[in-house]
Amino acid sequence: MVNSSIVTQYFSGLNKDQLEKFERLDDLYGYWNAQINVISRKDIDNLMVHHVLHSLSIARVINFARGTKIMDVGTGGGFPGIPLAIMFPQCQFTLVESVAKKAKVCGEVARSLGLDNVEVLNMRAEALSASFDFVVSRAVATIPQLMEWVEKNIHSGGMNQLPNGLICLKGGSFSDELKPYRKFAQTWRVSNFFDDEYFEEKYIIYIQV
Repeated sequence: MVNSSIVTQYFSGLNKDQLEKFERLDDLYGYWNAQINVISRKDIDNLMVHHVLHSLSIARVINFARGTKIMDVGTGGGFPGIPLAIMFPQCQFTLVESVAKKAKVCGEVARSLGLDNVEVLNMRAEALSASFDFVVSRAVATIPQLMEWVEKNIHSGGMNQLPNGLICLKGGSFSDELKPYRKFAQTWRVSNFFDDEYFEEKYIIYIQV
């Protein structure tokens, strides 16, 4: 299992079902991306590192407890939500995407994998009123914009080692974006967890709500 070995290089203890699901991602996204372009043509060959492993970097800073409810805002083709749903089958994931064709890909991938813990909603995040423990995102918008959209959806407290909040994956410079939330934020370099040079300027940002 060449594809899943990229995951097992950094995550031990995965069961057979999880390994099989990770193994199928390459073919599933290859199939759907040929029909509906949700990942750039040049990047689809790097799916497992640039998209799957990057998404799973969140699992290096938090081990979501059973029953945690997580919203993935602006999920695009299903990242980080789909890989995290495989990693945490006892948690519930709601993937929100406003572009119908991208939401269709998410839904089809989740259905093909039998991910019963995934719900896909084709709508704008600001129109969603449901409550969650965490909101995750990947390169969707500025931090202030994300907070404007989803702060209402995150209830306080929680049952995880990090209090409920927003966890986003970002690249480059974001210091100005983070200033209003600095007292409530933590950041990690993804390159501290994974060796590939792709992660050199990639960060995980957590903001307690």
